[in-house]
Amino acid sequence: MKIKEFFLVLASLFLGGVAVAQSPLNFYDFEVTDIDGKPFLFSQLKGKKVMVVNVASKCGFTKQYAQLQEVYQKYQDDGFVIVAFPANNFLWQEPGSDEDIKTFCSLNYQVTFPMMSKISVKGKKIHPVYQWLTQKEQNGLMDSKVKWNFQKYLINRAGKLEKMFSPSTVPDDPEIIEWIEK
Repeated sequence: MKIKEFFLVLASLFLGGVAVAQSPLNFYDFEVTDIDGKPFLFSQLKGKKVMVVNVASKCGFTKQYAQLQEVYQKYQDDGFVIVAFPANNFLWQEPGSDEDIKTFCSLNYQVTFPMMSKISVKGKKIHPVYQWLTQKEQNGLMDSKVKWNFQKYLINRAGKLEKMFSPSTVPDDPEIIEWIEK
């Protein structure tokens, strides 16, 4: 063992921390804020398949809300959930407040899947959930960049990232449906 590693392990033991080699966090370890300003523990989703999607109200892909809602309604009783994160990272296409976003989604798309508070999905202020989704060192699977609104990440029942789909892939794409159903 090298001296540097020795001191890191010693410091970790002394401070009650975790040693150098830390395994990736599990999706279920996160707590976020929902669109109503309340804590939302991902641990309540244990055992479910989850689609995480960054959304925006003024985007060419906004019509995907309807497909997201349809897929959610069809499979929610089978242990599938969609978690949406409004984000204003792409051409200011989500400028509203959480209340504005909630009203828009309810009135126009009758959204019933969990909506979270608006966050940043890239850049210096990237939310920890999106750090986990986009960094292999955290998720254990792959590095990715959020290219636009409505990018989809699929989390398996064990809380591990399994797949990522581009914004142009519709929520009811056969490959996504096959993943949900298997």
